Amino acid sequence: MTSNVQDLKDFLRSAGQAAFVEVAGTRGSTPREKGAYMLVSQQAIHGTIGGGQLEYMAIDKARQLLRRQAASDRIDVHEVCATLDVPLGPEIGQCCGGRVEVLIRPVDPVLADELVDAAERQEERLPHFYIFGGGHVGKALAASAALLPLHTIVVETRAEELEGISDAVETHLTAMPEAMVRDAPSGSAFAVLTHDHALDFLIAAEALKRNDTAYVGMIGSKTKKATFRSWFLKVGGGSEAEFERLVSPIGGDAVKDKRPTVIAALAAAEIMTALAMHASSQAVSMEERVVKSA
Repeated sequence: MTSNVQDLKDFLRSAGQAAFVEVAGTRGSTPREKGAYMLVSQQAIHGTIGGGQLEYMAIDKARQLLRRQAASDRIDVHEVCATLDVPLGPEIGQCCGGRVEVLIRPVDPVLADELVDAAERQEERLPHFYIFGGGHVGKALAASAALLPLHTIVVETRAEELEGISDAVETHLTAMPEAMVRDAPSGSAFAVLTHDHALDFLIAAEALKRNDTAYVGMIGSKTKKATFRSWFLKVGGGSEAEFERLVSPIGGDAVKDKRPTVIAALAAAEIMTALAMHASSQAVSMEERVVKSA
């Protein structure tokens, strides 16, 4: 399983001299938030501060500083730092309307270690997303999720279906996939799309009985959802309130396209929205608890 941390380490190892380009301040509408950064070497870049003319200007300035630094071994690091204060208006062909302050400085060993440490901490906090089933839609959804800030795990009962899964995704082979639901961290998201409806029902029921999930989705038709509801309420030990939290079909039904890649794209957007809403509600709950305890 590859990761953003490993990509960062690989860039730092291969880049030679590199510059740290950070959004140090923002006003109004801007492409990225304060703290967003990218790394720039003479041959490559890692990350983004939002693209467009702003990023082009920052890359050009960073490479000027790298050339200046390379020209003299005795130059003070602080002498090759720069700040850009860029209005995002028609004059630079980027009409966001806000203003961005960009700080550029060389990457030294201390900063490199700090960046890796920060990336590792951020990766540890990524929400967990479990995909149950590695069939056509499961593989497409894993490929979409691999591009997102998620810790994605594909869970399968069939070893052959784990072949071809993105290297950026964790895989888990087990005869009891429902146990993965019980052990998942709070705030996890679950997409259930195995090859077996009975197994789908078992996994979805386990997920719905948890009250700390961000998203529980199951692939299927209206008939499958109705059948699951009947089983869940009569045999599965679930309640109507728990059933109401089920998202099925995943990705919604507004787009009438059943190609796996389309379902995956729609579901990925749906899941990211659910995770953001869950994180926001958790933050509000935490703030309310702090106020009450004060």
